Amino acid sequence: MQIIFMGTPDFAVPCLKRLCETEEILCVVTQPDRPRGRGQKLLPSPVKIFAQEKNLPILQPQKVKTPEVVDELKKFRADLIVVVAFGQILSQEILDLPKFGCINVHASLLPKYRGAAPIEWCLINGEKITGVTTMQMNAGLDTGDILLAQEVPIEENMILPELREKLMTAGAEILIETIKQLDKIKPIKQDDSLSNYAPMLKKDTGKINWACTAREIHNLVRGLYGGAFSFIGGEKFKIWRTKILDNKNLAAGEIKITDRKILVGTGGGNLEILELQAPNAKKISAADYLNGHKITAEKFD
Repeated sequence: MQIIFMGTPDFAVPCLKRLCETEEILCVVTQPDRPRGRGQKLLPSPVKIFAQEKNLPILQPQKVKTPEVVDELKKFRADLIVVVAFGQILSQEILDLPKFGCINVHASLLPKYRGAAPIEWCLINGEKITGVTTMQMNAGLDTGDILLAQEVPIEENMILPELREKLMTAGAEILIETIKQLDKIKPIKQDDSLSNYAPMLKKDTGKINWACTAREIHNLVRGLYGGAFSFIGGEKFKIWRTKILDNKNLAAGEIKITDRKILVGTGGGNLEILELQAPNAKKISAADYLNGHKITAEKFD
C-alpha cells in the first residue's frame, strides 16, 4: 500500500511506526510547529519528529482543506490515507482522493465516545471497558462505517497515561490488521442511537466539585491526571492522584490531616490525596508535602 499518513500527537506515532514496517509512506501530514513551554519556543509534533528520523516527506498545513494543499496531496496518487489524531477535519474532496479512501484509528469503541477526548472521558465517566476502532471515514465526526474494533479493559485505578499507552499499542496493531484484511472486511454502519460525545476538554473541566461522590472525583482525577484542581486558602492546587476511602466522616470539602495523610470529605465518602502540586511547584506526594508545609485551611475553597 502507498499511504499518506496524517497525525500529530504521541498517540499517533506507534501507528506510523508500524506502517513504516509494512507499507510505503508517501508523505506525513501533521500540524504546524506550536509554541510550548515557558519560553514558548516553536516545537515540532511527535509525529513530525518521528517522520524526520525516517526521512519521510512532511507537510504541515495550517488548513489541510485549502486548494493548494489538496493539489499537493493529489500528486502522490495514494492508495490510502490513514488518519490518527490529526487534529483537522478533512474535506470530502480529500476523503475521495485515495483508491481505498481514508481510514481513521479512533481511541474508543465506536459509536461510543465520538469526539476529541475519548480516553479522558472514558475514565472520567468510570467506564470498565474501552478500546480502539478503525473506521472508513466520511464527512461526519467519527461517524464512518466500522471496520475492526478491539476491546481494552480499564482497571479500577488506571490513570490516563496508562490507558493511553495500552490504546496506542492496540491501535497500531488493529490498523495493520485492518489493512491486511481491507478487501475482506464488511464495513458496519454505526448505530447513532448508541453514540455519545467526548468533547474537547476545557480549563474548567478539572475544577473539583467536592459535593460529588468520592468515586466521581477519583475518576475525574485519574482521567485528567494533573488537570484536576481545587483551591486551599485561595491558592490553586493540582490534584494528581487520589484514593477512595471506606469512611464517610467528613463533610464535603472538609480537610483532615492525620498520620502525614491528607483526607478530604466529599458528597459521598472520603478521599485521600496521594499526590498534589502547589502553585509554582512540582508534583509531590502528600506525605512529602506535609513534611515541609502546613495546611491550615479547614476546607477546600
